[in-house]
Amino acid sequence: MYVYTYMYMGTKTISIKDEAYQALLREKIDKESFTETILRLTKSGRISDCFGAWKMTDREEETFKVELATGWHRVQERISHEMP
Repeated sequence: MYVYTYMYMGTKTISIKDEAYQALLREKIDKESFTETILRLTKSGRISDCFGAWKMTDREEETFKVELATGWHRVQERISHEMP
């Protein structure tokens, strides 16, 4: 008995604006194909989830949180002094 499995990975042609092409080109690593780039960028979800992504160290994250909390506290103090 022989079992033969044939899987065909189809291709699609898409149209994107030059701006999107340049953005995708900037994301390519070495000889990575556009398909590989798109799959890498979208592996954790939708491609729109990648926009604005900011990779930071734990120390940078903690500093960022402290500065935000400090700023928020200052705003609350100022508002409380301005409000009767």
